[in-house]
Amino acid sequence: MSLISEFRKFAMRGNLVDLAIGFTVGAAFSTVAKSLVDDLIMPPLGLLLGRTDFSDAYILLRAGEGATPPYASLQVAQAAGATTLNYGQFLTNVFTLFLIALAMFVVIRAVNRVSEKLNDEFGKSDETPAEQPETKKCAYCREVVPFKASRCSHCTSFLGTEGGPLNPDTRITPAT
Repeated sequence: MSLISEFRKFAMRGNLVDLAIGFTVGAAFSTVAKSLVDDLIMPPLGLLLGRTDFSDAYILLRAGEGATPPYASLQVAQAAGATTLNYGQFLTNVFTLFLIALAMFVVIRAVNRVSEKLNDEFGKSDETPAEQPETKKCAYCREVVPFKASRCSHCTSFLGTEGGPLNPDTRITPAT
């Protein structure tokens, strides 16, 4: 198989296409969430904290060569070559991450509920049947035997096919 046809097969897999769509929608969603935080939530929060632009909050670590402090804004300080600790931008980004995670939780929760309703409506279930254990104990001698065994390998008692004796009062012993 040539490299180009192998790459085409890889790129056209359903999962890879779904992943690309997910990243694209995620990037657009991230832009909207960032705008929500920067344009609608942080300005009122900044007013409550006494600053008009909360993302402009910083701590000056070292003055720059271009101008002397105090600087009117973070951009002016950075343009002057000052070293700053930008805690306002960091907190804005943390808040953005929190809102994105919360929104994704709500969306995934809604999708799961719709999926459950559809599965209940059409009689389908995402639940897998309980797996059978690998071993069981003989009802007579209490030794461990394979789950699908119909006779105990230790006492040769009949165990039935569902993991236990058909009738506990009946014990088939080996002929002597």
